[in-house]
Amino acid sequence: MVPQPLVASAGTIRNHSLHVDAQEDKEVEHKVVSHEDWVVARKKHLVDEKEFTKLRDRLSQARRDLPWELVDKEYVFEGPHGRATLADLFDGRGQLVLYQAMFNPDTAGPSTTWTKDAPCFVCSYWMDNFDRVVVHLNHRDVTMAAVSHAPYPKLAAYSERMGWTFPWYSSVGSDFNFDYHVSFTPEELAAGRAEYNYRVDPISVGSEAPGVSVFTRDDAGRIYHTYSAYARGLDMLNVAYNYLDIVPKGRDEAGVGPMWIHRRDEYPD
Repeated sequence: MVPQPLVASAGTIRNHSLHVDAQEDKEVEHKVVSHEDWVVARKKHLVDEKEFTKLRDRLSQARRDLPWELVDKEYVFEGPHGRATLADLFDGRGQLVLYQAMFNPDTAGPSTTWTKDAPCFVCSYWMDNFDRVVVHLNHRDVTMAAVSHAPYPKLAAYSERMGWTFPWYSSVGSDFNFDYHVSFTPEELAAGRAEYNYRVDPISVGSEAPGVSVFTRDDAGRIYHTYSAYARGLDMLNVAYNYLDIVPKGRDEAGVGPMWIHRRDEYPD
């Protein structure tokens, strides 16, 4: 369905797909005011925005102040240059961000958001959002990459299809996805429950779930896990959603959730 345009009259407006006839007296569903009153309301809201910005700054600092844990287990991945350790994924930099995209051809089916040849369409949307940002992160001592529990040739083929340039690694044969709770073991799947987002819940998404994990390393080469986030904790990493949050309709996902999203080359129009 094609969204209807937002139409306003002198006194009424609606932030959903309803045309408003300026000749009719309709119930006010969103206030339309003079410029002077608009500025007053905007300044009032600006106070809340500034407080939120300060709160976000404090939260970001608290996140950076969290304790680290030493990564003393060896993880091996496969990437564009063959076998790679977790240390190799840093690519010479001191900080590493790994987006864990849902993709497992062995468990793909009618109810999964991934297929045998393509990752989760929502994860694809997320990866679209950071692809062109990576070069800027590199200049702040940050390597950004993706990891999935799928064979590397599948990742390379889809990455070429999307035109992505960030590195994407296969964790097949490694415990990495399981240890960081974005892939579930056969035992967890059989039990129907697994740890995700720091609690044990029923599994509803199949064998994979999305997440992001952050690592750093010291001058001696020791690697530390500094942060991981899951579920709505990933919202702040999606620039497109941040733009949707400032427009009148917002994300407009009531009743559909993220099911409006398509892989970039699969939208019907």
